[in-house]
Amino acid sequence: MKDSDHGTEALRCRVSGRVQGVFFRASTQRQARSLGLAGHARNLDDGSVEVLAVGSPAALGELKSWLGVGPTGARVDAVDCASEPVPDPMPGGFSTR
Repeated sequence: MKDSDHGTEALRCRVSGRVQGVFFRASTQRQARSLGLAGHARNLDDGSVEVLAVGSPAALGELKSWLGVGPTGARVDAVDCASEPVPDPMPGGFSTR
């Protein structure tokens, strides 16, 4: 969903496949920071990774494309993303959990 005052959107993605134990979260953090995004990446109990990213639509699109490939060693089977309201307060930076 958009925050029209700031041109900021939020996107929550669930990435499934071989995405845990292959530095997926750390690589996602690096990629997101390079795109100027805030949010987090965290492992879920079912073996998938959840990514919440907040930033410009262009940067979110680039991250979504990157999530479809991931780092060396990962095997991405699916990336399911949905827009959501921009968090209040905004996350400070991009973290792993």
